[in-house]
Amino acid sequence: MPITRICRIGVLGAAAIAERSVLPSLATLPNHFVVSGIASRSTQRASTLAREYGCKAYDNYGDLIADDQIDAVYIPLPNSLHAEWVTKALQHGKHVLCEKSLACSQAEAIQMVDVATKNNLALIENFQFRFHSQLRKLKELIGVDGTAPSVIGSIRAIRCSFGFPPFPDADNIRYSAKLGGGALLDAGAYTIKAANLLLGPTILSGASLTVDRSRDIDLHGGGLLISPNTGVTAHLAFGFDHFYQCGVEVWGSEGVLRTNRLFTARASVAPQFEIESNEKPKQTLALEPDDHFRNMLLHFHDAMDYRSVDVRQDEYDQNLAQATMLEQFRSNALLSYA
Repeated sequence: MPITRICRIGVLGAAAIAERSVLPSLATLPNHFVVSGIASRSTQRASTLAREYGCKAYDNYGDLIADDQIDAVYIPLPNSLHAEWVTKALQHGKHVLCEKSLACSQAEAIQMVDVATKNNLALIENFQFRFHSQLRKLKELIGVDGTAPSVIGSIRAIRCSFGFPPFPDADNIRYSAKLGGGALLDAGAYTIKAANLLLGPTILSGASLTVDRSRDIDLHGGGLLISPNTGVTAHLAFGFDHFYQCGVEVWGSEGVLRTNRLFTARASVAPQFEIESNEKPKQTLALEPDDHFRNMLLHFHDAMDYRSVDVRQDEYDQNLAQATMLEQFRSNALLSYA
């Protein structure tokens, strides 16, 4: 369904990220979206959120995606449910914004992209950090966007790190193999995405995963990606049982640039870049706060426009590239056990 007007969006699952971030951001865009429905397996949960946003509550996902009064859906369900409900939503003519990781396998991603392509619908994997102004500034400063010379010289390597302490709730979905949990599909996916956004397409040179035997999920890992065009390497590190790290370091021939909150800068947070070089003493560059959830939703709205064929195709390509790299990482990882 082409969108050149206010999009009627439904939310498939009352996850914390929907309640905390996406629904409030949707409410700030009344000229682009109206929340038309919220579905949850918990009738009470759906009803509570629906009252807050003045919309219809659904006690099952199928009824929401079958409603012809809804143009698009946002899906923050566990990873293992994405392929089923993304595919069903697309088959019902809904544009889809889905939380990362979109797919648990390359085959699932191919299936979803194929349905989206055949129905000419937007299918976007929600790495919201792509739409924060700090990523644009980072690309500018290291010279990868072509607008200015790099402030740190030629890029030699990048380090992408995303890890955090153990979750306090033992039943967190990230600890469930059945629900598609594990550090690779969660924190690791961010590091892979960042590396490819900064270096372009890469190939996997090495990977490791440490697996929790009792839960049968990977707790942490690391890897090495290489740009086949330049030979520049991306060193990845991620995990669920780490001292908190959330950023990218870019090492150049003449300096180094470090970010501090590349993946999770809330709208109230002013990110900082730390820059060292041969010519200047260490400096801290304070950036403006930005709302990457709001920006992401505006991009989703643009992608739904029937004229935005190139935008939709770019998202399809990104979905497939990300899922392919995740599958290669898991298939080739050296495993150790905790």
